[in-house]
Amino acid sequence: MPVARNPYARQSNMMNQYQNTKIQQAKPEELTLMLYDGAIKFCNIAIMGLEKEDEKKFTTYLLKVENIIDYLNNTLDMKYPVAKDFENVYNYLMKRLVEADLHREQSLEIMNEVNKHIHTMRDTWMEAIKISRGQAPAPQTVQAGA
Repeated sequence: MPVARNPYARQSNMMNQYQNTKIQQAKPEELTLMLYDGAIKFCNIAIMGLEKEDEKKFTTYLLKVENIIDYLNNTLDMKYPVAKDFENVYNYLMKRLVEADLHREQSLEIMNEVNKHIHTMRDTWMEAIKISRGQAPAPQTVQAGA
């Protein structure tokens, strides 16, 4: 009896090859951006798990977020003064992620807070990349009386 093949297997394999090539060719600052994007994606999935009361999904993706934050923290180059600030933020995020895991009645609120912080860090990192490449950051408008 013939074995049915997954019609999407080839496409999935091609996508994996593309992703691997993208990672291998990325500059360090782009890899950091990819990690922030991954943390945001996994944070969103963990939040969906909470909302649907899917304990396994929440726990799985919470761990993925923790792993990314831990990696970012462990790869800081401490010769730069700003690294200490990043370390403080990463330590705070890890503390909050542990609290989200331990205190389920507050998990959704905590995960939304963590997600907001990661978004802010990602956006700041993106602006830093633009500045380092000589691109002007997006202008900020200030309204009179504000």
